Amino acid sequence: MKFSTRLDRDLSADQLFDAISDLPRIERLLMRRGVQVQRIEPDMPQAGAFGWDLAFDWRGKERRLQLSPTKLERPERMSMRGSSESLDLTLDATVVALSRQRARLIFETEIRPRNMRARLMIQTAKLGKAQLDRRFERRILDLVEALQG
Repeated sequence: MKFSTRLDRDLSADQLFDAISDLPRIERLLMRRGVQVQRIEPDMPQAGAFGWDLAFDWRGKERRLQLSPTKLERPERMSMRGSSESLDLTLDATVVALSRQRARLIFETEIRPRNMRARLMIQTAKLGKAQLDRRFERRILDLVEALQG
């Protein structure tokens, strides 16, 4: 299942990219929202295994997710990949300069099931896709505003 949204901001493309790619600030933001964040440091710097183990409660059950940055092309694109017991997740954020002081953020998320239970959950969620799209857009707007401030 895919979600995407576009946000236009009164910031330069560099400023917007700096806001959304500030990984330590994202860590702090997640912790303030009740997510347990443990950073995974690579054994060897060239190995590129940097990422996070995330644990959070969702619908009364603890969920775990491993998330790691896969692409950081300044000042245009940042991608992350994650996996949990039942889902694979891909996050893509692309910044497009509209003018010197205006930029557009295109944020895309793709969720893929890894087992039959997750496939059923996603099929059920597709029934309310319009509402989920609105919630996704609102959450991304809140995230960008929190990262700017």
